[in-house]
Amino acid sequence: MSITELDRTPTGEGEDRPVLRVVKRDGRTLIFDDRRIAAALAKAFTAVHGTLTPAQEAALDGLVARIDAELTARFTDAVKIYEIQSVVEHELLEAGEYDVARAYIDYRVERDFSRSKAMDLNHSITRLISKDSSVVHENANKDAEVYNTQRDLTAGMVGKAVGLRMLPAHVANAHQKGDLHYHDLDYHPYAPMTNCCLIDFRTMLSTGFRIGNAQVSPPRSIQTATAQISQIIANVSSSQYGGCTVNRIDELLAPYAALNRAKHEADAAEWIDDPARREAYVQAKTRKDIYDAMQSLEYEINTLFTSNGQTPFTSIGFGLGTGWYEREIQKAILQIRIRGLGAEGRTAIFPKLLFTVKRGLNLSEGDANYDIKQLAVECATKRMYPDVLSYDKIVEITGSFKAPMGCRSFLQGWEDEDGQDVVEGRMNLGVVTLNLPRIALEADGDHAEFWRLLDERLETMHDALSYRIERCKEAVPGNAPILYVHGAFGKRLAPAEEVDTLFRDGRATVSLGYIGLYEVATAFYGGEWESDPEAKELTVRVLRTLRERAAAWKEASGYHFSVYSTPSESLTDRFCRLDKERFGSVADITDKDYYTNSFHYDVRKNPTPFEKLDFEAEYAPLTSGGFIHYCEYPVLQQNPKALEAVWDYAYDRVGYLGTNTPIDRCFACGYAGDFDPTARGFSCPACGNDDPRTCDVVKRTCGYLGNPQQRPMVHGRHQEISSRVKHMDDDVRVPLSALDPCDRIARTEQG
Repeated sequence: MSITELDRTPTGEGEDRPVLRVVKRDGRTLIFDDRRIAAALAKAFTAVHGTLTPAQEAALDGLVARIDAELTARFTDAVKIYEIQSVVEHELLEAGEYDVARAYIDYRVERDFSRSKAMDLNHSITRLISKDSSVVHENANKDAEVYNTQRDLTAGMVGKAVGLRMLPAHVANAHQKGDLHYHDLDYHPYAPMTNCCLIDFRTMLSTGFRIGNAQVSPPRSIQTATAQISQIIANVSSSQYGGCTVNRIDELLAPYAALNRAKHEADAAEWIDDPARREAYVQAKTRKDIYDAMQSLEYEINTLFTSNGQTPFTSIGFGLGTGWYEREIQKAILQIRIRGLGAEGRTAIFPKLLFTVKRGLNLSEGDANYDIKQLAVECATKRMYPDVLSYDKIVEITGSFKAPMGCRSFLQGWEDEDGQDVVEGRMNLGVVTLNLPRIALEADGDHAEFWRLLDERLETMHDALSYRIERCKEAVPGNAPILYVHGAFGKRLAPAEEVDTLFRDGRATVSLGYIGLYEVATAFYGGEWESDPEAKELTVRVLRTLRERAAAWKEASGYHFSVYSTPSESLTDRFCRLDKERFGSVADITDKDYYTNSFHYDVRKNPTPFEKLDFEAEYAPLTSGGFIHYCEYPVLQQNPKALEAVWDYAYDRVGYLGTNTPIDRCFACGYAGDFDPTARGFSCPACGNDDPRTCDVVKRTCGYLGNPQQRPMVHGRHQEISSRVKHMDDDVRVPLSALDPCDRIARTEQG
């Protein structure tokens, strides 16, 4: 019997001997598990002998048993890693397996080299100088050819190397092995920076603020207000590493549009006698001001470059305002996006548009703002944005209504000391993502072992997230004045105040991310498990466990740990690649060369949007710290009712829904649809044009849009896009001729 099968081992004389424990390199102490030795030896045997015969497998089992016996005899309480390795090497030599011993030693040494190189500054800089594609193309919205991006990439490589040294040793080890992923190592923990936020624009605009050497007064027109918003976004984005959101911008800007109207009314009263003509003049001038202001904001955001070497990751929420100004602002946002950028009308990459649908306001025909919903649907068929927020479902899932911070990170309902729900001025402190498929593969069909390993990994996750919090608390207000002193984070702190006052008591979130829920169920129930209630319950139980653990951590610490359906970006590739090296090609898991992001339906199954939404609806309430659902469609510009049908169906099922539909355009021949992927990027299927100057190629890159003609992408499956239309109700009339999948995965790293 293996010593891993007993908690205590008999030693005679009626006494029990404590189980053997392993002292890891990073200082942790864990229960000895000989399956790890068996896995390492199997890899070495396979490297030497190829596929093992039954006799070789039996020899391997005997070898592991002898190693167990030797360790049991020599060590009574704890054994160090290098001592285990010494015993393994000795037994291999005793068995005459010299080539296997060399393979085992070479693998171990290579692992040691990899750990050291990851923390070596010279090696990191060399990778950048040599233009390692995994470095220079890591972010789909960064152009590695421009100087400021190159400078940021250089700083990022140094930040990662130093950051790994700063992390608790066992957290750094888990990150390097692929047990978890400590996001945005190029910025944090090297600097105590925060992640994404909902900027408190309302207070900053109404009371004034300071940027650099300028004290900015409250705006007296909507044009000035939007100009100030763009400057705030640029400054905030240079002081954090994640996305930022303008929440409910139509309601935010309405008072400043009213100031424009007042000026026009004064002019009209002086020069126009007829009341009807006067009112028409005032409305026309105010409407023009609103349109110009929103157009300027769109252009300014898309032409900004932050100190991070990229356009700010920006989202704009709107749709709930009911007054004349609010409606005009909503319409202007959508009309400007439909029109596009420049004379050619290219699709704007930023800001991400988030349109709120609400029953009784704009959901159904006859609602006061239903006409604006129709415009939003048209816009989505032509530009993919806006994504839609279902008002009632967001309130149900998160506790109050708000747009996400940046891509998909949601704040939970939180009240201040006066009992007021606070949304703006709050933030996220960072993300750590758990490799769920690895745990399932290690468990090898043993449910009890899966839950034991999950419990063990969650302890490391807790340590990693707690370190994020503690590091963020080390900032001082002077590190990021726009955030802490001048109002972006709400309360304005004095130079000596602790920034922790803005984080604790649940005001901020820190995110427990995960990836590969599909692969977990596959490991136990096979690759066609979606209709198996037992398999579905396993996946729900996993997320329920994460949620319960996060709640316990919050109760103990006062900080809000939230479960986050990670925008996995290059992580869909990284985790799978590491696990394929370790476990080999496993059907429907590692053989795909990607892991399924979040809780999404398997991208290969081609569900209808309705099937996909029904399947995923149960998950988001368990991952309320961050989530989004996607549906993929053929070209929809001639059939907007098809998209509206899905939006309406989603309203009572999911809180946040994104659209993916082909919107590529060739300005040389006029083709509009889905471009073909090529070795160089993408090309027009009609004329072969692949010149980014004369075509517009826009794809989803894990939450945001991206232009892969301008930013190289790695061809593979795009995990955010996980359904295709097979059929819909006849009255929707979706064309079935353009069902090509969007088979790309973006290498990005922002959350």
